[in-house]
Amino acid sequence: MPAIDDENLPKKKIVHEIGQDLTLLSVEELGERIQILRDEIVRLDAAMTHKKASRSAADLFFKK
Repeated sequence: MPAIDDENLPKKKIVHEIGQDLTLLSVEELGERIQILRDEIVRLDAAMTHKKASRSAADLFFKK
């Protein structure tokens, strides 16, 4: 049985890299990346809200 070669495995497509050169991207590709980043911002905001709520609950519990 042959060993698995990393070069033959499918590579994960990089959707967007911060600071990447955008000159070769089409308007459609730029729009897709903007939407991906907006979705990520929503996800990050939700995580931050959850962590703030957890911290507030802990602060109330341990407050003397």
